[in-house]
Amino acid sequence: MKLPDNAPYPRDSVPPLLEFANITVMRENKTLLDRITVTIREGEHVAILGPNGSGKSSFIRTVNREFYPVSWENDGVIFRIRGKDIWDVFDLRSFFGIVSPDLQYTYTRSVTGRDVILSGFFSSIGLFNHRITPQMGEKADTIIRLLEIGHLESRTMDSMSSGEARRFLIGRALVHDPKSLILDEPTNSLDLHALHTFRECLRSIAQSGVGIIMATHNLHDIIPEISRIILMKGGKFIVDGPKEEVLNNTHIGRLFNVPVKVREEEGWYYATGY
Repeated sequence: MKLPDNAPYPRDSVPPLLEFANITVMRENKTLLDRITVTIREGEHVAILGPNGSGKSSFIRTVNREFYPVSWENDGVIFRIRGKDIWDVFDLRSFFGIVSPDLQYTYTRSVTGRDVILSGFFSSIGLFNHRITPQMGEKADTIIRLLEIGHLESRTMDSMSSGEARRFLIGRALVHDPKSLILDEPTNSLDLHALHTFRECLRSIAQSGVGIIMATHNLHDIIPEISRIILMKGGKFIVDGPKEEVLNNTHIGRLFNVPVKVREEEGWYYATGY
């Protein structure tokens, strides 16, 4: 990949997937993100952990260029994806596949699971007069096998459980072979069986080489493949580091304002005592 002459990276290196510095986002006079600074490299598995209302979803919407910083003119403000400041939103699909509660709510309708995956090629909700090429069909079949959802592909989304439907939304997000899969509160409303199945699905994706960027308020969402944790509170990133150093009683207790005991079991982390 040829970098522009003014690229701030060595020519023999690839710029970070995501590079933000001093990013502030406001909506209706409310500060959603407060001077966020973060760099995430291609293939990294990262969890952004914080209470409800901490700004996690706003951060994801900023990554997706649904939200923008209040200013790009101030010194020190960096808002880059793969080394570029300006992007066509549709071109971002090759870098980020996004699964959010809003998207799942939109898909509570009579669209088959297979058509949900195929709709990712067109960024549409379902299929209308779209032409499905043989290559698209083959790609959908590959994703269905990867996610082990062949037995569900002919069912409609409004007849599936939340966990089943969410796996098809992941499939939709994967059609453009994104560098990273971004998940916003991915296990809300899932029962224990659905949670287990969904987490195994995410582990397969992470092990296939796709980066995972997850926003959650649940420690048990953090799959063993995730090695970096960013704690978020009040629109700010307050701690950023290796999982083993960040997920402890002190950090998690302060993050949620409760006394907790954090324990680790075979790569999974749990909080008790609150």
